[in-house]
Amino acid sequence: ANSQPNQEIHPYLVINGYYTTRLWIGTPPQRFALIVDTGSTVTYVPCATCEQCGRHQDPKFQPESSITYQSVKCNSDCNCDKSRVQCIYERQYAEMSSSRGVLGEDILSFGNQSELVPQRAVFGCENEETGDLYSQRADGIMGLGRGDLSVVDQLVEKGVISDSFSLCYGGMDIGVGAMVLGGISAPSDMFFTHSDPVRSPYYNIDLKEIHVAGKQLPLDPSIFDEKHGTVLDSGTTYAYLPEAAFVAFKNAIIKELDSLKQIRGPDPNYIDICFSTGSSNVNVSELSKIFPTVELVFGDQKKLLLSPENYLFRHSKVRGSYCLGIFQNEKDLTTLLGGIIVRNTLVTYDREHSKIGFWKTNCSEISERLHRTGGSSSSSGKDNSTVESPTTSAAGGSSRYALPGEIQIGEIRLDMSLSINNSYLKPRINELTDFIAIELEINASQVRLLNFTSEGNSSLVRWAIVPSESSTYISNVTAISIISLLAEHRVKFPVTFGNYKLVQWKVKPNSQQPWRQKHYSTVILSIIIVIIVGLSASAAWVIWRHRQRNINSYKPVHVAVPEQELQPLES
Repeated sequence: ANSQPNQEIHPYLVINGYYTTRLWIGTPPQRFALIVDTGSTVTYVPCATCEQCGRHQDPKFQPESSITYQSVKCNSDCNCDKSRVQCIYERQYAEMSSSRGVLGEDILSFGNQSELVPQRAVFGCENEETGDLYSQRADGIMGLGRGDLSVVDQLVEKGVISDSFSLCYGGMDIGVGAMVLGGISAPSDMFFTHSDPVRSPYYNIDLKEIHVAGKQLPLDPSIFDEKHGTVLDSGTTYAYLPEAAFVAFKNAIIKELDSLKQIRGPDPNYIDICFSTGSSNVNVSELSKIFPTVELVFGDQKKLLLSPENYLFRHSKVRGSYCLGIFQNEKDLTTLLGGIIVRNTLVTYDREHSKIGFWKTNCSEISERLHRTGGSSSSSGKDNSTVESPTTSAAGGSSRYALPGEIQIGEIRLDMSLSINNSYLKPRINELTDFIAIELEINASQVRLLNFTSEGNSSLVRWAIVPSESSTYISNVTAISIISLLAEHRVKFPVTFGNYKLVQWKVKPNSQQPWRQKHYSTVILSIIIVIIVGLSASAAWVIWRHRQRNINSYKPVHVAVPEQELQPLES
């Protein structure tokens, strides 16, 4: 798959402290502005049924207005509502905000700038939100973390992108940035450092040292490895260090800026550390002449250089004054690096190879700069073994649709052209879905509408045929039968739907093996081990019984084994 979206990211740092991107959900599409969050594992928007949702940038999502929306029915892989009908989700955040709702599935579109075609995905439809989520202007969250409901995980599972994505946050002056879902060709001077997915569920890095003005802070490296370690979180605005690290950093900065006047922060509710430069005309490019550089040193001795804009924010009330955007983490011992740290830095989250890359650049010109350095979008690099063939309505029988060997099919994707326009088709799409299911002799739940678009006076409709609920795959015989019926016009559509043509079909193997097949070797090995252990135990028992017959069954009291005292576990 070559689909590599390039999306703009828009800042709301001055007021709200976050970056957003656009996402369209449903058919017809409904638009939303979502916070880009690598610390969240689910994407969600306010639902039309939500009675405890704030006023946000866009209208709430209306499932009944989308002809492609489906609720996610209760199953063993999700939490269920009280009536055990629909899957639900719940997320709580450190700042005490929360989101609750139901899970739905619909078509997600990434905008005209994206090369990624619209995809079906599961997302959250909010019924309740609290805290900052209630009061913020953004509609919801785009979850890019590690988890089954993450947008990244779902796109990777479908095989449309490689297991990687990149974010580029704009600077203090020009905030616009970009997001790339999928792999890129890394610029030659981008450096990578290890990220351990086993260490924590978040995107962590192995931070060892912090240098201020070239001088290492006197800290034990283990301080950056407490709790979740050092976490890179795009949904957090600033950076937060454990107490000892923060005090050392603050003192080093103050020492380097002893010639500048310290002033009060813009908000009396917070004890900000702010400095006046003495000039109201100081711009960002001149800050490096006044404020020291900071370096983050990782375990492999790679260094990330922080310009002043990577640890300062503008004083909102005093021109020419700046405040530290690095604070003490008073909640736990995790080192949390938010968006401020990676301003004007392209960050590549290469999940496939467990590493994170950094490249200092101007994020407002990222597309041009990537092209210039040879770092343009690459293919997904993932072979999802899709069998694909364009079809024409020529005779020749079902042998024309033969598949390369016997495979267990997880999805048949069909692109069909209809000689009626979209406005006529839209109110009749459910009728057409039911008709296709009947003619193909399959259940209606197996026929899924993925998308439909207008082509002049015609419509292009994309369907997916999936296995029935009682089966894990579609057989080759069934797949060939379905494809040939449609390709050779042996299915006669009602006159109301005009003429049709099967433009293209694709067959995708089933990515989920049956339990028996997936665990067969494990079960066999377990049985062998049980047999061996059983035989060994039997042999040991026979030997022990033989010895017991040859010795006195009673021992003197003084050689008896003393009772061992159980020690309480330390809490």
